[in-house]
Amino acid sequence: MEISAKGRLEVRITPADVGKRVSVRRLGETGSGSEKFTDTVGVLTSWDGGVLMITRRDGERVRIPETTLVAGKVVPAAPARRRGPAATYPELAHIAARAWRPVESERLGEWELRAAGGFTRRANSVLPLGDPGLPLDAALAAVRRWYGERGLPAYVQTATGAEGTQELLCAELERRGWVREVTAELWTGALAPVADRAEGAGVVLSRTVDEAWLARYRRKGVSEVALRVLGSGPSVWFAAVPGTAESEPPAAIGRCVVDGRWAGFAAVEVDPGRRRQGLATEVMAALARRALDEGASAAWLQVETDNEGGRALYRALGFLPHHAYHHYRAPEEPGSGRQSGAARGPEATAGPGRP
Repeated sequence: MEISAKGRLEVRITPADVGKRVSVRRLGETGSGSEKFTDTVGVLTSWDGGVLMITRRDGERVRIPETTLVAGKVVPAAPARRRGPAATYPELAHIAARAWRPVESERLGEWELRAAGGFTRRANSVLPLGDPGLPLDAALAAVRRWYGERGLPAYVQTATGAEGTQELLCAELERRGWVREVTAELWTGALAPVADRAEGAGVVLSRTVDEAWLARYRRKGVSEVALRVLGSGPSVWFAAVPGTAESEPPAAIGRCVVDGRWAGFAAVEVDPGRRRQGLATEVMAALARRALDEGASAAWLQVETDNEGGRALYRALGFLPHHAYHHYRAPEEPGSGRQSGAARGPEATAGPGRP
């Protein structure tokens, strides 16, 4: 924390620092005759009425009365990564968006409105990378109209916890009653170590999905729209480990999209009866080698916060969290008596096992 020349802790932040990343110490509960302190690091998203709101890396908002502040200072916008590929949030957001294209999209200033018949939130949400060209309330009203015309709930995808993320936009959405419905993380890592972890023997690669691959894919009843989304991207590869019998679905599957220096992994799924046999690693290694052949050197993937098995695997392969991302659903429309965010069709967050 910030310490003055006289050795005292000082509060060196003011309301003028809203929008900056800060580190604060506040007085917490007292007990056992000694004071307890709590440290919070995140983006200062507001300072009104004597209360600070700080958004942590994972999107959690912390309310801090200014009377409890003991010390505080502005800190660098994002911590330096000690290893792995460096990238800003906007770069990765564009890369991830190109790897999972909607069927229909429209620009609203620098925002992209995306729709794909309700197949995944990623392909049916606004990607707000920049200025919408309208005041925020007008932009959100336009978003709701656009999705309403398509019979879809209105979602906005945001991110927290890295250089260039959108803590202030998250706070503004929450002030307007938008509900954070899903949070997941995007992880990055070097590609070569993934390729070196296994031989990839027995993994079959293809440019298209077949019925066998779809039989293992977690989403059932995949529509033509879903197939278009699955096949979208600059250079798409599908992997499968054949089942033990010709009539069985693959033992494991995966998807990879190569885009310049980046390779993105998704839809990594394994037969529950054959888990912990290294099949997911075999699939990712085979896809990684193909991506290396196409000139990629860095990798990314998206994983849910409660997917402990997946997170352990990806960490062992050298991946680390880069940022958290969130889907905010529009609140109930006044006088409509219905939730504009009612789910339509299968929905899940964008992890390698649940794209």
